Amino acid sequence: MDLLSVKIKIADREYPMKVKPEEEQRVRAAGKFINDQLKMYQSKFGIDDKEDLLAMVAFDSMIAKLKSEESDSSDSEELNSSLERLNSLISSNLS
Repeated sequence: MDLLSVKIKIADREYPMKVKPEEEQRVRAAGKFINDQLKMYQSKFGIDDKEDLLAMVAFDSMIAKLKSEESDSSDSEELNSSLERLNSLISSNLS
């Protein structure tokens, strides 16, 4: 499998990496998201320290990930419950 060489600039530093062609767009979008978040925090809080800004972005990203996982779990439980009810209804009507 061929990998693409890309350079992603985050917080004024370039990071060379090799990615699968189908992942390139996602990697570039992640880099853009991080940079946009850095700019937002910098202007909102007046913080210039890149390390502090990166820590804030990492923290907020982890919170969003955990929230998404909780939501996915809840959705999955609801789906399973609905499928069980449907299965029960179908079974009772087939008997």
